[in-house]
Order: sequence, then C-alpha cells, then structure tokens
Amino acid sequence: MDLVGRARRNHRIKNISKPITGIKMATKALVAASSKPIILSILSHGKSYGYQVIKNVERLSGGELEWTDAMLYPVLHRMEKDGLIKAEWVVADNGRRRKYYHITEAGQEELEKEKSQWMNVHHALEKLWGPNPALNLG
Repeated sequence: MDLVGRARRNHRIKNISKPITGIKMATKALVAASSKPIILSILSHGKSYGYQVIKNVERLSGGELEWTDAMLYPVLHRMEKDGLIKAEWVVADNGRRRKYYHITEAGQEELEKEKSQWMNVHHALEKLWGPNPALNLG
C-alpha cells in the first residue's frame, strides 16, 4: 500500500467522521465526469442557486469533493445551453438577486441515463473491490 493509501486508511480507522485534509480525494477528471450527474441529481430535488449547489456537494461528499465557482458555473451554463436545466433570476426579500437553476424534462431523461451508466460502473468496481473480489476472465 502506498503512502497516501496508508494515510487514508489510518485516518479513517482513527476517526471515520472527519474527512482527510491535504489529500486530494478526486482527480480533475473524476470531478469533470461526475459533475453533470451530481448537479442533475441535486436539482431533481428542487431548484437551487450556484453557491447552494457547491455547499450541497461538499456536505454530500463529507468534504471530499471541493467544487469552486470557476468549476461550477461553466458546467451550469453548458447544461443550460444543452437544455438540461433552466435558470431564473429571483429577488430575495433583502433585495439580493440570485440565479436559481431547475432541472428540465430533458434533464430528467439525461439523469436517468447517467444513473444507469454510473450504477454499471459502481457495480463493476464493487465486484472488483468488495470483500470477495470477483474476477472471472474466462
């Protein structure tokens, strides 16, 4: 086991509830690949604004995924352009404007496709990494 793997394991053994600090848990490629299904899943529960999406991702991942404005807003804009989400400006009681996003019907359909694909990946990895790894290549 490499140094990072030992640090993660030892940290989790000592304190499961706290995320590891200083160790990047998700690569840029994984964050990029997972951003669309995560955003669509969050928005399937109701409308949300950008900062709220970032905080939900942080909370859902136990602090393991750290999204930034610079990462999120281009994805939201691309998803809006693709018709997966729609945005509307809302003025709060205090006069502050926020851009809220909500999932469209096309976004719901895309979410179902994404769920299926990610669950296929999850099940394959679970078989390989589970307590009884199953690899039967024939």
